[in-house]
Parts: sequence; structure tokens; C-alpha cells
Amino acid sequence: MNLSLNGEWALRGRSPQGETLSLTAQVPGNVELDLFRAEIEPDPYYGAYEYLYKPYEYWDWTFEKTIFVPEAFAARPARLCFEGLNCIADVFVNGEKIGHSENALIPHVFPCGSALRPGSENVVRVEIHSALLHAARQDFPVHACGGERSDEYVRLRMPPHSFGWDITPRFPSAGMWRGVTLEIVPKTELTQTYYVTRSVNERRAEVLFKYRFRTEETNFRGMRVRIYLDGQMVADDPVRFVSGEGSFAVSNPRLWWPRGYGEANLYEVRMELLKDGEVVSSRSERIGLRTVDIRHKMAPGDEGEFLITVNGCPILAKGSNWVPMDAFHSRDAERYDRAVELFAEAGCNIMRLWGGNVYEDHRLFDLCDEKGIMVWHDFCMACALYPQSPDFLQLMYEEASVIIRRLRNHASIILWAGDNEVDAAYTWHGISPAENRYNAVTREALPCAVRENDPHRLFLPSSPYIDGGVAPHLVPEQHNWGPRAYFKDDFYKQNPAHFVSECGYHGCPAPESLKKFIPEAELWPMRMDGAWAAHNSDYLLEGFRRGYDRNELMANQVRILFGSVPDTLDEFALLSQITQAEAFKFFIENTRIRKWRRTGIIWWNMIDCWPQISDAVVDWYYTKKLAFDVIARIQVPVCVMLDELEAWSHRVILGNDSREGGTVQYRLIDADTNEVLLEGERESPANENIELGEIRVFAGQQRMILIEWAYGGKRYTNHYMTGFPSFRAEDARRWYARLKEWSK
Repeated sequence: MNLSLNGEWALRGRSPQGETLSLTAQVPGNVELDLFRAEIEPDPYYGAYEYLYKPYEYWDWTFEKTIFVPEAFAARPARLCFEGLNCIADVFVNGEKIGHSENALIPHVFPCGSALRPGSENVVRVEIHSALLHAARQDFPVHACGGERSDEYVRLRMPPHSFGWDITPRFPSAGMWRGVTLEIVPKTELTQTYYVTRSVNERRAEVLFKYRFRTEETNFRGMRVRIYLDGQMVADDPVRFVSGEGSFAVSNPRLWWPRGYGEANLYEVRMELLKDGEVVSSRSERIGLRTVDIRHKMAPGDEGEFLITVNGCPILAKGSNWVPMDAFHSRDAERYDRAVELFAEAGCNIMRLWGGNVYEDHRLFDLCDEKGIMVWHDFCMACALYPQSPDFLQLMYEEASVIIRRLRNHASIILWAGDNEVDAAYTWHGISPAENRYNAVTREALPCAVRENDPHRLFLPSSPYIDGGVAPHLVPEQHNWGPRAYFKDDFYKQNPAHFVSECGYHGCPAPESLKKFIPEAELWPMRMDGAWAAHNSDYLLEGFRRGYDRNELMANQVRILFGSVPDTLDEFALLSQITQAEAFKFFIENTRIRKWRRTGIIWWNMIDCWPQISDAVVDWYYTKKLAFDVIARIQVPVCVMLDELEAWSHRVILGNDSREGGTVQYRLIDADTNEVLLEGERESPANENIELGEIRVFAGQQRMILIEWAYGGKRYTNHYMTGFPSFRAEDARRWYARLKEWSK
């Protein structure tokens, strides 16, 4: 029996100076949203109002709720379950302390013991203390330091981005950001299930299973484990202990494939634990039958390798980074479905869950399982040098173990990575990259957690993983940011990465979106202070600026491509979006054309977590920038593309990123004259690129080439802007208008 404690709670706040507030909180929720709902503070996502919330980082908060607990709870012990408790918290039932937590990223379960009074009203109180002040009281060795001058987050198990990032506002929140339930503890319950496809082909799959359970039984006679796959019993084994394992075979299996390579088939699996023929505990899940191998060879240049294979088939990975869905994580789940649909619509077959975030809930992984989107999963650490003390190593081992056990049966998850850019952070702080081999968090604690809880998945110590024996700019998997200048600079064209796991380019939100979060008086011209700076996450009012201004960078990227910055908002937004679209197009097509020397790109990023100026191709309001449609056209499994100019010509490449071949009819024309530049028909071999021919051009001539092809009974389109910058704005406007009509 479960009793939900979600909904309204009484909330009291107290500052270090003795100021107090009383209001109503929502659970799941965040205190900033409670302050906004109570009209104590204005909308934190509008203008520069985010700065008004800075003082609350030092406050303590008390949540209280009175609940009636049914008499049924008297029969068995009870526990309070918090799915997300942010962060330094003490939990009381009827005035008796039953638990303490210091980790916002994992669930917490506290036995109620004798504190609970069934058959009457009970008072549940949660006291959440200032995380910032808690961190300030900790020992900080000089080695431990955070990104963007936020050392506090390396001592707090909270989402790193909540202390301010270039893509998020600073809101080190407090609250119960996921649900709370009161549960009766069963006499016997399955606590762990584990399914692994050990081998697979079109005729047969071998599946290993393991289980763990907790019980008050004093002997295990008469206990059995049964497993049903899509309702058919595939295993029936006697139980000898509270743990066990076995295997079963599946004939003619329906395999799980990444998007574009086949169907993402799933099976319903149910494990039952029986005592004397009666089911005493069960757990139902969905699994996919597939094998994953990642060939990772840490060597410089062409000698290195980073290649994903699924069911023995090499996969060209094309996808986007998953960043926070909302700066206030109590609202994350509301955005899952629409966000994942964007990934599917854009033709993504992979997403990387970025390490500056939280651990997402099952719903996200269910959607990825269904849609064939592979998941690269960072643990929640980013851009910092973390403590190396035994207590922190133990904390990270336990956190990782909880998350791995919770998520490991999802077919979509292909990789655990230790963190985001912590290996790289050594060089940022003037430390030799060879020293990162002493990072015991990612070289000892986390690999141990993966080996013990999910031994059949690859663990990558960091992203990018920088081995002391290979120079950072030569490792096989890289984050390609560099100077962020012209997107066809040699930095991008000649980059030696085999796999690019971050790469992006700015694009201005649509004017109608900007008007929703920037006050009219500040809307244009674009400013480097006020609301523009606030939504550029630049923290000018806190006296801090990072090494570059994102708004200035966005304007300069427009200036590179078009020679000047327009003097109206509508024109600026349009040219900025064209600039971004052309950059993403080059990054993705450069990966596809260099197949298999380059084996994947996970670009940055799909959608914003708040209204802002960013690299996202869809803004906070779900308004798509021009880059989204361009990406969707070039991430289709079979695509016709133009390579970069060489010796008077562009090679025309037919790329096939699928397990099926077929006939392709293609035609390339000049967007202005309709002159046919190349046409024909060719067989497209499965999972290979071929050259269709060449288009001769003069280097200084600026043109748009429109591309169309027919494959599998459908028409597809693409384009290419040839020539060197600066382009004329009127040409780009005309070409993109023609492209819109061409692609209908």
C-alpha cells in the first residue's frame, strides 16, 4: 500500500539574519517557483529577475504536511520514500528524526519505525538547510575547484549546472523536486533484476538474468523464480539463496536496433518470486535483445578508434546532447515527451546525457527504448576537479551504484561515462593532463561501481577521455569547440577526432520568442548588459564574466558569414539562424562524408532549458530555429551531400547509414537558374558511402545548389551554399526562401 504525499505543503523560510517567510509549497517543486507563485518574487525567467533570487541561496527552509495514515499501516513497518530531495535535509515524523540526506541526485528511503502513528493524523516535516553554507563549512583542498568560479558545487551532490553555467541560470534550489510516498514494507520483495543479451543473431538470442531479493523468511524451501517474456514462461528455477542467476534462449528474436538501422523491438519481461506456489513479489520491465560493442583505441590520429557496433553492425552515430529540461527540475517530466519527439523528428539515433545535469527518470529511457535512440550516459560531474578523499569516493561509488541498478535494463543505454570534461579541466587549471590518471573518482570508484552492477557495458572515464599518453587534441573522442570562429576553419575541417561528442554554433531565437523574456525597452539593439546578458548567463550583476560574451560571439559569427551585423532584430535573427544552420550542416555532413574515419557526432544541442541565447536548435518555447529542419533533412539514413571544394570541384556523395541498400534517383540544380548540374540513378549499398560525380565551380562564385533524390518511394531534399564569405544577405534570404519551397 502506498500513500502519496505530493501536493501542497506548508513552507517556512528563514534567512541567516532572521528574516522569515510563510507560504505554500508544491511537491514536487522548487522554492523559487513557490516564491513566484506566492508573488513574493517576479518570474525568474523574465528580464534580469533571476538575480533577485540570489539572497535565497543562504536561507533554510522547513516543509510540513499533516496526513492521515490509515490503520492498514499498523500491520507492517512503513518507510518514507523521496525520489528527489534537494539537498541538505533532515526528515521528521511526529517530531522524531528518521533520516538525513546530502544528495539531491538519488532517491532516499527512510524507515519510519515507531514514529508513525497509524489510524490517526501524522505530521511530516522536512528541514532543508542552505546548501551554499553547508559547502562553505567543508574542507576544500586547493586541488578541488569548480568551473566558472563556483567551487561550492564540487562539495555538493546537486546538479552542477544549478550553480550557473553558460547554458543555465544560477539557481541552487531547495525542495522536494520529485515525488514523496509513504509505503508499507513488504515481507518479501525483489530488490534487483538484471538482464543481459550475451549473444544474438537472427535465429537465436541468449539472455543472462540475475536477481536479488530481501525477505523475512527464515528458509528458502519452496521458493522459485519464474520469468515470462511477452507472457510466455522462459525460466523456472528453484531459489537457493537471496541471490541467483540463470539464462534463457529466445528463438527467432526480434532485435532492438538504433533508429535508421531497423526496428527498436522490445519485449515485456516479468520476473516473479514465488513461495509455495504463491507469487510474493514481481517486477515487470521492457528489455531489448541486442549486443553493443564500442571499439575504443586510445591512440593519436588515424591510429585511434571510437566505433559503436550494435548486433555486430557498425553504426554511424548522429544525435544531440541532452541538457537539463528545465533549470527547475520539478518540471522536467513535463517536457520529456516533446523533447524526445524532437530527437526522433531530427533523425537522431543517439543522445548524450550531459554530466552537468541530473539523473533523468525512467520515462526518458522508455521513450529512447521505443524510438531506437542510443543513450550515452554521463555521471553527474562536470568541468571541475573533484575531491579525492575516501568519503567522497565512497559517496560517488554509492551514488553510481544506485543509478546503474535503477536504469541498467534499458536497451537504449550503451555507455556509462564518468563525467563531462573533468579530464580536460586538468589542463584548464594548469595541471598536466597526465595527472588525471590519479583521479580516483573516475579511475577507481566509478569503474568499480560499473563492474559490480553492470559488467557488460563499457565505462569511459571522462568525456572527452584524455589518457596521459595521448595529447588532448589527438584523442579519438573529442569536444570540438575551439575558437568558435568560422565554422569551416581548419580547426573544424582538419580536426583529427574519430568521434565528436560535442560541437555547436550559436543561433538567435526567433523575435517572437525573445519578446517573451526580454522587456520591450531592451529588445533592440542587442545589449551586452541587462536582460540580454542575464539570458546569456553572463552574471554581470555579480561582477563576473567568463572569457567570452555569447551575445558578442553570436554577432561576430553573423559578421563572419555576411560581412556585417544587421541593424534590425528581424534581420539579425534570420541571418543568425542561417549562420547556425549552415554550421550544423557542415559539422554533420563532414562526419557523414568522412565515414568510417569519423564514426559519429553528438552535436550541441537540441533544446534550451530556459529562455536564452544559445547553441540550441529549438528554443525554450519549442520554436524551431532554421537549423532544426536542415538537420532533419541531412540526418535521414540515405542522403546526397556535397563535399568541400577541392581542385575546382565539389564531390557529390551518396551516404547510406542503414542496413538496407536500394536504388536512388538524384538531381542537383542551381537555385537561381534551375540549371541541372548533375542527375542520374545509382544503387546505394547498405551502410556505405559512394561518389556520384562532381560539380565544377569557381571558388569565388557564390551559389546555392539544391539537391533532391528519391529512395524507397519517398522524395528527400538537401542544399549546399558554395563560395567563400562574405555572402550577401539578400542572396541568403532568397536562397532560404527557395529552399523552403523546394523542401515541401
